[in-house]
Amino acid sequence: MGRRARPALSAVALALSLLVCASGMEITVPAVVYALNGSDIRLPCNFNSCYKMDTKQFSMNWTYRGCENCTEETFIQYDKKIINQRLERFQNRVEFTGNPIKNDLAVTIHDVQLQDEGEYHCYVLNPPDRHKGTGKIRLEVLTEVPPERDSTVAVLVGASVGGFLAVVILCLVILKCVRRKKMQNLNSEDQKTEEEVKTDGEGNPEGELKAAIPEVL
Repeated sequence: MGRRARPALSAVALALSLLVCASGMEITVPAVVYALNGSDIRLPCNFNSCYKMDTKQFSMNWTYRGCENCTEETFIQYDKKIINQRLERFQNRVEFTGNPIKNDLAVTIHDVQLQDEGEYHCYVLNPPDRHKGTGKIRLEVLTEVPPERDSTVAVLVGASVGGFLAVVILCLVILKCVRRKKMQNLNSEDQKTEEEVKTDGEGNPEGELKAAIPEVL
């Protein structure tokens, strides 16, 4: 019974693996890359396939497209080895800096120029995977370094607001204490007045009242 179950389990495992691989190849690239004019920039492209890379069947293409309606131009490809097409627009400034064995297909553009701005596509095919993976990167070339966000202003504003709130709270506490003190003083005065009135009433005995009334002959 147990021996018959093993082929069934193997068939299920094989079916699951084929089901997972049916989704095709996955390509990981950033949507946008920013580069400073005149600098070197690396365009990353990583792939993930269900199958091991076979250098005899594996293929890869990097293309450039300057505008939406422009034609794509292949500048680097892999066909059993790395082939640099050396397009005139790049003037030998493009270099393959990845490692296909480690699923890394990155390229580096040296001395980036304003005309290098555009879309870069990374196409990958790894048979027996029948699906071609595609990654698209938008390269934006900057003429100057964007200013860093200075947190000093935010810190100063936060400190000012915090200090103002602290002063307001302190004033409210002092005002409350003053009002409470006044209420206590008023209560003390009222109590003192009541005690004086009571004392005056108790200080006039009945004999004194009689002496104050003259006798009638």
